[in-house]
Amino acid sequence: MDVKNKGMMKPRLLGLLLLAGVGSTQAVAQTAVPDSMVTTVQSGPLTLKDALNYALKASQAARIARLDVENAQYQIDEVKSRAMPQITGNASLNYNPILQLSALPGELAGQPGKTLMVAFGQKWSSGAGISLSQNLFDKGVFTGLKAAKSTQEYYRINAQLTDEQLIEQVATTYYDVMVQRQKVGVIDTTIYNAVKIQNVLKGQFENGLAKQIDLDRVAVNISNMRAQRQQLLNAITLMENQLKYAMGLSIQTPITMPEFDYTSIQTQAVPAGDVLDATNRTEIKLLKQQEVLLNFQKEAYKAEYFPTLSLNGNYAYQGLGNKLPWFQPGSAGVNWFDYASAGLSLRIPIFNGFATRSRIRQADVDIRKLQENISQTSLGLNLAYENAKTQINNSIIVLNTQAENVELARKVYFNTQNNYNNGLASLTDLLDAENSMTEAQNNHSGALLAYRVAEIQLIKAQGNLKTLLN
Repeated sequence: MDVKNKGMMKPRLLGLLLLAGVGSTQAVAQTAVPDSMVTTVQSGPLTLKDALNYALKASQAARIARLDVENAQYQIDEVKSRAMPQITGNASLNYNPILQLSALPGELAGQPGKTLMVAFGQKWSSGAGISLSQNLFDKGVFTGLKAAKSTQEYYRINAQLTDEQLIEQVATTYYDVMVQRQKVGVIDTTIYNAVKIQNVLKGQFENGLAKQIDLDRVAVNISNMRAQRQQLLNAITLMENQLKYAMGLSIQTPITMPEFDYTSIQTQAVPAGDVLDATNRTEIKLLKQQEVLLNFQKEAYKAEYFPTLSLNGNYAYQGLGNKLPWFQPGSAGVNWFDYASAGLSLRIPIFNGFATRSRIRQADVDIRKLQENISQTSLGLNLAYENAKTQINNSIIVLNTQAENVELARKVYFNTQNNYNNGLASLTDLLDAENSMTEAQNNHSGALLAYRVAEIQLIKAQGNLKTLLN
């Protein structure tokens, strides 16, 4: 299951939430943060902890989700309103320029054998009233109220999952930037050493002890490294922009990164026998809560079999006359009177063509499908955990090997440089040793990134991504 799919619950769960009067929005349950608190990043080098904490407050996705959670509370209040009295007022004013005639037998007026056409009613009528309705029993409303509480829990769990996804994205991008910066440092050192060789060669060439081709080869090598350095700087700019985007930080805001600290990497292998308890993973908790809501959906459909009982009351005041009734005294032929009613309304469902039964069976299928989805997700999380263990253990081996290679390549380079200065090695040998050292250092940087990414994936698989905030 793709846990980043923010619309995973919408197709069927939306039916329940609409029945309950609650929309199916995703949410991050965080306290709203004023804009003034998220427009600046801490001065000084940007640590991973600073980047993560800033992202949780300023990320546009998180802030939109906080608006969703605010809106969700209003929708829950809407559900509760269905259990409260509903009061409405009304008013009317009607003018009948032509009154409808009714046929009466002439015998009523002493004219047997004739049909009399008599107009009934008044030219003007006006009225105002108020009506009240109160649900006394509606199982659908009661089910909706229970679903509202479970929906809040769904938002809380989904908030945690959203935070974890944001932490993973920011942390991975952050380490990517750090490693690329490390590569720039490596190539700067290599260029510095190459320039030193170039200066020595110039002196030897001026004294007739070196060839022009050797000097040109070093110059080409330096030019290539400077072009490579510029490509790395361009890549770093793009990665930093991606990091700012993930954090919710303005792209134009400059950031500084701390120096890469090798000692901060404390490698630790994972025992092969470790087993994941997938029930504690946020993804499983979210699906379990979705199952609760789908069961409420099924209960909401069952509620259609139950009768509903409501209390109704009306009170109105009406005026009739051949003149506009407003502000007219009784002597003007205008009559005002009031009337009221109160009663109970009982609605009993008898037969709707098995529509309710079909909806209940569809809801049951949705529940069983979700249970299969939970089983598949649990299997996928265990797969990710086993892969993360394998990856981090392999990364530790590669990292240690590359660290040894760097030391060996550095030793070979300085020995070759010393031999070259003493005329015991050729320029080709020196350039090869220099390229080997640069390649070893870059491979070591790549191994550092691979380890850090594997470490993040392991922490994620263990469900402990929020420990990166400490």
